[in-house]
Amino acid sequence: MRPNTTQTILIIDYILAVGVVVVLTLTHQTNTLTNNLYGVLFLGFIPVIGGINGLIIARRWGSFKSAVGRAIIFLSLGLISWGLGTYIFSGIYNFLLQVEVPYPSLADVGYIISLPLWVYGMVQLSRAMGATYGLKSSKGKVFLLIIPCFVIAISYYLLVFVARDGVLSFSWSDAQKLFFDFAYPIGDVVILTLVTLVYGLSYNFFGGGYKKAIYSILFGFILMYLADFSFSYTTTIETFFPANWVDLLFTSAVFVLSMGVSILDPTKLYKDALSNPKNLNA
Repeated sequence: MRPNTTQTILIIDYILAVGVVVVLTLTHQTNTLTNNLYGVLFLGFIPVIGGINGLIIARRWGSFKSAVGRAIIFLSLGLISWGLGTYIFSGIYNFLLQVEVPYPSLADVGYIISLPLWVYGMVQLSRAMGATYGLKSSKGKVFLLIIPCFVIAISYYLLVFVARDGVLSFSWSDAQKLFFDFAYPIGDVVILTLVTLVYGLSYNFFGGGYKKAIYSILFGFILMYLADFSFSYTTTIETFFPANWVDLLFTSAVFVLSMGVSILDPTKLYKDALSNPKNLNA
């Protein structure tokens, strides 16, 4: 299927974002106007547009009247909240106040609020896709237990023993950073677990467009976990700067998530099903 107008805008903005990061990296620019405006033009723009588009799509599912509609609403609100956090980070701190790495800061309010919104959105999507039935099986219980423990253990080892040499400081300023350093990856782990459950336990319940959307959402949250962890790691060793490879990871994450939500448009799913009879069970 050809991309619609919103998808085309997202694709063009993402391609431009990749180009900007590549140019800045090759020319070793770390504190220019372009660096400071990257979040405004790309990193914040993509999730806000993707979220607004998702709210429009949710209305076609009956909004709060259906589980899919509720899932799209909260996934979209999570994108918008995350995007607004980026506008505070880049627009106010980077551009206006010339603070290169405002972390922790007021921007984290937008970022941290996005986590419960995404979690609730994935809970609703799991209900819509039938994953709740899969949780009654031993396979579902293994997924629910092993995945969070494994990812949290890896995050703890890398953030504490690799980045901090096994030393935890308990000063107020460091305690704030440490809280967010673990809050983001742990929140991502919860979301990843839910997405994996939806995919692993309800694979036979969906096909066609649904499958593409779940693939995109799963991959998007994997990228978000990697980006959150990389941000915490690079700010700990003091190598982060705006519009670097970590910001490109974040941009890729919100782009893929926005595209995943856009695929759940029922009009596109219907057209996709008509074009391919194998997808009629979508």
